[in-house]
Amino acid sequence: MTGPTPQATELTFAVLEVSPEPYAVTPILTARIGVAAIGDDPVHALALRCQVRIEPMRRGYRDDEATGLLDLFGPRERWNTTQRTFLWQHATAMVPGFTGTTQVGLALECTYDFEVAAAKYLHALRGGTIPLQFLFSGTVFTRGSRGFAVTQVPWDREDRFDMPVAIWQNLVAQHFPNTGWLRLRHDTLTDLAAYKSRHGLLSFDETITSLLSRQEIS
Repeated sequence: MTGPTPQATELTFAVLEVSPEPYAVTPILTARIGVAAIGDDPVHALALRCQVRIEPMRRGYRDDEATGLLDLFGPRERWNTTQRTFLWQHATAMVPGFTGTTQVGLALECTYDFEVAAAKYLHALRGGTIPLQFLFSGTVFTRGSRGFAVTQVPWDREDRFDMPVAIWQNLVAQHFPNTGWLRLRHDTLTDLAAYKSRHGLLSFDETITSLLSRQEIS
């Protein structure tokens, strides 16, 4: 007689927490992921991949937030057709062997470049939460009585997490205190520098403020 067929090991994932990495040189959030292995064979290693997306339709927006989202979604009356889930970033991690459950930190590198859709979206928010979707994939290495086996994480492994906006705001304030970044063409920078010199201004911040004031007067 033969014994029961071993149950193939399957993995499930849950996002437990997202928090700033306090000592990183660049702005990084760490997503703490809980991993559970269901099956007979222990996990020898897991090469984890994750696509992190933003689901803007899962929250409401104040009027001042809606103004900041015009570039992304247009006016409110169009949001039913223009608001769609969009990519924030990809993240990877190598998870060492475990049996049962374990946790792993996914590093989420953040940018404050306003040419990036996610940065525009996050900058526009004033409070509440950021609706995130985590789509997991990767390669699972198991070791059992029949030797090593290699399988793929099923395509339907995902979780949602509502990250407080304050976490993002505090991260940006830590790395870019009271500042932001704009990407400009070289000829635009040259013209700004010339204007700055002609008017005896001390910084590009003063230069842009001066141009905005002249526009309002005209």
